[in-house]
This record gives sequence, structure tokens and C-alpha cells, in this order.
Amino acid sequence: MTADIAPIGVPALELVDVVKEYPGEPPIRALDGVSLRVEAGELAAIVGPSGSGKSTLLHIIGTLDRPTSGIVRLAGVEASAMSDKQLSAVRSQLIGFVFQQFFLLEGMTAIDNVANGLLYRGIAPSERRQAAAEALDRVGLGNRMQHTPNKLSGGERQRVAIARAIVNRPSIVLADEPTGNLDSKSGGSVMDLIRELHLEGRTILIITHDRELAASLPRRISMRDGLVESDATDETLQNATQ
Repeated sequence: MTADIAPIGVPALELVDVVKEYPGEPPIRALDGVSLRVEAGELAAIVGPSGSGKSTLLHIIGTLDRPTSGIVRLAGVEASAMSDKQLSAVRSQLIGFVFQQFFLLEGMTAIDNVANGLLYRGIAPSERRQAAAEALDRVGLGNRMQHTPNKLSGGERQRVAIARAIVNRPSIVLADEPTGNLDSKSGGSVMDLIRELHLEGRTILIITHDRELAASLPRRISMRDGLVESDATDETLQNATQ
């Protein structure tokens, strides 16, 4: 599935009154009735302090976890109606994940780490490696394919992680603190790459503590205490000042 997966007029993702509770006495309510709509091709930040619910929100959007109640739709399809196997297929075809900790396998080369992103797609190993090579070229690491993670800089490791996220040509990219472990130069380079992916038509959500980074993006969704505290775009802010 590619960046045009959602039919015209259908949002890339939509949440309606989503609640997520974890066991406890009383239960811990991480999301408290979140409703959110993200159109295909948007680039947005989800910001908030620790414990605000933003990481839980990413897991729900990415189908890594199910809500306690409420509706989650991806490209118009209700995720709650899917089996675990179907959700796994959705993740492998529709969504790419980028995490702060990289989650690369240390004993594997960059090309094999990226090829792993296609492991469950039923693609022949030679085709997986070819797609991985193309993805690494795309992120500027064509000359580092045979390097293991311990021989790469932090910025390079994050680029490998991005290549792994986009090797299946997802329409949605979810990035959790993608610059959190990087110096400012490497972080800026990674954000430049993310913006290029957005310009290609992908829907990108970035979870971040960095208010400066969030302010540089066209939409900012602020979380607090499991709720959407504010949701602003450059357009709405401009209209408010006129």
C-alpha cells in the first residue's frame, strides 16, 4: 500500500471518543475520550508532558494496542472490527514506525535491519534486500549498507530506522521522539528527511516533548491528562490574529 491508500475525502485516521484504561485500583485512564481526525497528507506534532497520554495515543493509532472503548478508523476502515492477524497486516502495509531508541538489531547490517521491515509481507529475500537498498539510498546511506549499528552515528542509525519505516511504502508514518537522542545537527537532518517524506504525500505524526520542533510543524495537537488540550494549525492561528 502506498501514500494514496485512503480514498479521496476519507481521513488517513480518525478517533472517536477513544478511552484507554489500564488495570489498577482504581483503573488508570491514559486516554479519556479522545476524538481526532487527521487528513491524508498532513504533517502534525503531538505534544505534551510525560503522562499526558501522547505515547498511548500513538500506540492506539498504530494498532499496537486496542482502546478500551471508542472507535479507531484507518483510511476509513474501523480497526476495532479487525482480528489481531488483520491488524498485523494493516501495520505491515499501511503504517511505518520510527522510535527514539532506533530498535536496530546490533548483529545485523543496515541493509538487513531495513529488509526486516518486509519480513512478514511474503516477499522473497532478494526482493526484500533490493527494496532495503533503495530505501537506504533514499535516506542518504547508500554507502553504509554493510555497516552494523555500532559502526554508525546516532543520526545514521535513526536514518536506518526511517529507511526501515518507509521500505514498505506506508501511507502513514508515526515517529516517537525521532530526534530525542540526537544532537541538534543530526536532529535537523532527520527532520529535513521527514519533511521530504511528507512532501511525497505521506501522513506523518510526530510525538515530541520538543515545543520548538512542534512549533515548526503546520499542526500541533497538545495532550494533557489523557485529553486533547488544544489542536491548532498555522491557518487557524493566522485567522485568530486577523
